[in-house]
Amino acid sequence: MNLLPARYESRSRKVVWLILSSLSVLAACLMQSASADARPPNVVMIISDDQAWTDFGFMGHKVIRTPHLDKFAKQSAVFPRGYVPGSLCRPSLMTMVTGLYPHQHKIVGNDPPRGTDRRLMLKHIRRLPTLPKLLAAKGYVSHQSGKWWEGNYREGGFTAGMTHGDPKRRGRHGDEGLKIGRQGMQPVFDFIDSAGEKPFFVWYAPFLPHTPHTPPKRLLDKYRQQGRPLALARYYAMCEWFDETCGQLLGHLDKKKLAENTLVVFVTDNGWIQRTPATKVPDGWRYQFAPKSKQSPNEGGIRTPIMLRWPGKIKPGRYDALAGSIDLAPTILAAAGLKPTKEMPGINLMDVVKAGGKSQRKALYGEIFAHDVADIDRPAASLQSKWCVEGKWKVIYSFKHAKGLELYDLQADPHETKDLALKQPEIAVRLVNQIHRWWPGRLAPK
Repeated sequence: MNLLPARYESRSRKVVWLILSSLSVLAACLMQSASADARPPNVVMIISDDQAWTDFGFMGHKVIRTPHLDKFAKQSAVFPRGYVPGSLCRPSLMTMVTGLYPHQHKIVGNDPPRGTDRRLMLKHIRRLPTLPKLLAAKGYVSHQSGKWWEGNYREGGFTAGMTHGDPKRRGRHGDEGLKIGRQGMQPVFDFIDSAGEKPFFVWYAPFLPHTPHTPPKRLLDKYRQQGRPLALARYYAMCEWFDETCGQLLGHLDKKKLAENTLVVFVTDNGWIQRTPATKVPDGWRYQFAPKSKQSPNEGGIRTPIMLRWPGKIKPGRYDALAGSIDLAPTILAAAGLKPTKEMPGINLMDVVKAGGKSQRKALYGEIFAHDVADIDRPAASLQSKWCVEGKWKVIYSFKHAKGLELYDLQADPHETKDLALKQPEIAVRLVNQIHRWWPGRLAPK
């Protein structure tokens, strides 16, 4: 029996209704907040092509201007002691997309043995889990642009892209994808804008500052001066052109209010030291780059700054810990809430940042293979040298050169001008033994 007057009963119902409505709104807000927190970050990979680790403003170059990447560096965790395992583009890029060393993913050179159908090499990308394939489990859409050797973009698991990979249409290492940057950024912008509520992964690997060094005249004019070789001025201008495109991409993220929940990763595929008339080269040297850079195990070939930006999640700063491109896949997967595959040897660089730059890693390793693959299924057949960096020391164990063994103190001699192998043989031997334990490969130089 209801003893309340009608007016109180009506008021009571209104109060209950208001409470329930408020709770409903609160629950919706909490669910929306939880959903926003659960949404993984967008990921953008920026990959420079043929650029030395020194050739950025934030790395101390006194001539080359890279204002957009300099600004980006201030917002990022910067690892100045970053490395790619090899100094050749195709194996290096394959490492980035798989998180594996070249001897693991088996794409160790740019081209197959002469007379071999290059499409046979695509079996390796097809058998491996790649970043786009793994991220798809979290609902990511993905886009490939720029350098890409592994056939059509779909071979790598990308949901969209520019490279068709038809060898009859000059599909060797990027085809239509190589237009990005040099001919504008619209395909990447269109993809980002079309992603909607889905998290996205962008592979931006423009053919910059790679040859042909054909910068806009307005940039070349800034670097031309008396006494500077024209080839060097062109290369400098290409580095700034690449920086401009990075600024356009980062600016688009800002414009679309996407920067806050986007992990942006920066790395180069391998180094480059521009050859000039004054460069000393061995007899028969036919390359536009100088020795001890591209295709070599030297710092000029394998070292790169590595940068990570994720506002509010990754603390900006410079970290002296060793970092490798093999770490990028585990780091990206961790940011997305995924675990790396058991075959991935890299580490999560976000853990290094959280630890203030301290890392459990004692040494970093790499391997250099011939440009043309000797055997598409047997990496050791193409092996030329292996290297190891531990602390200030670096050893190079070569199968190609008569010297065989080199040791450098990178702290005192970052450009590797003084070989200390004969003066510090115990250090050289210890590091070589570590290399053999890492990957035996071919154990002895020829």
